[in-house]
Amino acid sequence: MLQPRPVRLPPRLPRRLVQLYAGLTLYGASMALLVRSSLGVTPWDVLHQGLAHRLGWSLGLVTAVVGALVLLAWIPLRERPGLGTVSNVVVIGVAVDGTLAVLPAPSHLAVQVAFAAAGIALNAVATAAYVGVHLGPGPRDGLMTGLVRRTGGSVRAVRTAIEATVVATGWLLGGTLGVATVAYALLIGPLTQLLLPRLSVRLPERPAVSARS
Repeated sequence: MLQPRPVRLPPRLPRRLVQLYAGLTLYGASMALLVRSSLGVTPWDVLHQGLAHRLGWSLGLVTAVVGALVLLAWIPLRERPGLGTVSNVVVIGVAVDGTLAVLPAPSHLAVQVAFAAAGIALNAVATAAYVGVHLGPGPRDGLMTGLVRRTGGSVRAVRTAIEATVVATGWLLGGTLGVATVAYALLIGPLTQLLLPRLSVRLPERPAVSARS
C-alpha cells in the first residue's frame, strides 16, 4: 500500500513569517514617526503625503493603492511577486494608519528630532527584517530591480531617478520635504547594509543534482 508523502514546508517558514510581518508592521510605524516629526518623510512618502492631501484619503490607503499600482508595473518588467510583496502592500498601509491614530504630534523640537531619528533607525531595522526573510521584495524595490535589469542601468542611477521623480511629484502635490528626508536618503542605505546580515534568515542550500551517465 502506498503511503502518502508528507507535506514539506519551506525551510524555517514559521520564523520567516513572524519576521516578515513584524518587519512590515514596524515599517509602517517608522513611517508614522517620520510623519509626526514634521521634519520630512521618506522619498516615497513625500508622494504618498501629497496624494493623500489632494485626494482626502488616509496615508495608509494611499500607500497601499500606490503599492498596488507599482505592482502592476511589474507585469511588463516580468518581475515575480512573492508573499512578502503582496503582504507589503497591505500590512504597511494598515500599520501606518494604526500608528498615526494613536501617536500624537510632538510640540517640542527635541521630541520632533527624536521622532525623526527613531523613524529612520526603525525603518532600517524593518527593511532588513522583511528583506532578510527572502519572501519577495517590496513593490517599489522590485520596480527598481526590474528597471535595472531591463535598461542595463546601474542600481544607483535607476534608484536616484525613481526617487527624484517621486519626491518632486509629491512635493508639488503638497508632501512634506525636509531635513529628515535628506537624512533618510543618506543613512538608510548604510544602516540597512549593516543590519541585513544580522537579520537575514540563512536558508539551506539545495544539493547539486549530478547527471547520470
